[in-house]
Amino acid sequence: MDIYEDARTVSRADLAAWLRQLAHQLESDGRIFYGAAGAVTVADSVRCELEIERESETELSVEIEFSWTVPAPAKAADEVEEPTSGEEQAEATPEA
Repeated sequence: MDIYEDARTVSRADLAAWLRQLAHQLESDGRIFYGAAGAVTVADSVRCELEIERESETELSVEIEFSWTVPAPAKAADEVEEPTSGEEQAEATPEA
């Protein structure tokens, strides 16, 4: 599921500035900002990949990808159910 995607043609200098901006965001508070008001918090440890491909005789591509696992939210204390023993389950089950 895509959260955000942006594609555009920029100068090499603008690309370098954008990469520096991303690096600054990662170093400062670990959030990457996107779009009008979106942000994603990057984990302290990530898997990263650099891929350089020759797409055709005249086109090259460089892909930088990093990913991480978002921990599942913890359940509130009132949402955690205590398991019942077999005897308690038998008592709780109505007899036919």
